[in-house]
Amino acid sequence: MAHSRFIKDNGLVARMGLVMFLLGALLVGLVVVLIYLFPNFAVLIALGGIGIAFYQWWSSDKVAMRAMRAREVTPEQAPELHGMIDRLCAMADMPKPRVGIADLDIPNAFATGRSPQRSVVCVTTGILGKLNAEELEGVLAHELSHVAHRDVLVMTVASSAGIVAGMMTRGAQFGGLTRNRNNGGAAAGFAIALVVSLVVYAVSFLLMRLLSRYREMAADRAGAYLTMKPAALASALQKITGEMSAIPQRDLRGAQAMNAFFIAPAVSGASLKTLTATHPSLEQRLEQLARIQAELGRPMG
Repeated sequence: MAHSRFIKDNGLVARMGLVMFLLGALLVGLVVVLIYLFPNFAVLIALGGIGIAFYQWWSSDKVAMRAMRAREVTPEQAPELHGMIDRLCAMADMPKPRVGIADLDIPNAFATGRSPQRSVVCVTTGILGKLNAEELEGVLAHELSHVAHRDVLVMTVASSAGIVAGMMTRGAQFGGLTRNRNNGGAAAGFAIALVVSLVVYAVSFLLMRLLSRYREMAADRAGAYLTMKPAALASALQKITGEMSAIPQRDLRGAQAMNAFFIAPAVSGASLKTLTATHPSLEQRLEQLARIQAELGRPMG
């Protein structure tokens, strides 16, 4: 975890380490299976998959900004937003990330980037028009904690594992097919590779969702303790979630690929407590913030 004044979260560190270890083990297992089934192609395919994962990690900030039609803004273009992030970064004793604005009506915010030095904190025009200063500060503190905790990097790598698994398997199957068009045994190899890749994808999908839900709770805690205003973040979450119902479904669907990185998912209505949810339920988040509010409100000693 990066050095900062955000509260330490050993649970988050442990979960990130476990997810990375399990995903690495799964991908190694997949490579071994493909080498056994398609010895002439698997190594090249594995290198290609690793190259794609590296590109996604290296360019994660640019990819996310393009996906959200966001632009980087200077202090002259957005002085109030920059001023708020300057104050929060000084409070947290962390490097200031770049600042972006996405021209979207969806009220939301996200952080991305491979390191604190290459990170971007981005807000939508929709959220700027809906929240007051204290609420926006709470949202920004939440996003900055993602950067300080480096969980954005882990989520980026985790999200690429399923993509790499699928590409490796498809490439191996294509290579085997071109070599063994009339070989009946190739069909069995394809079936085994498909099953293994599906298992890798399913496990990586569930691991990413589990980590995503925990990291959102961790960012809520860290942001609330930094600003000492958990009620403001709770109010912001309620406003953001409530405003989603006013957004056209077409726009929500267009943004859902970024759900794991948003402060609140781009879905209409209350989020459900399911294994596939990217975020904890609003009720869980509000209960945690209420506990922090009560704790901060107790007299010292």
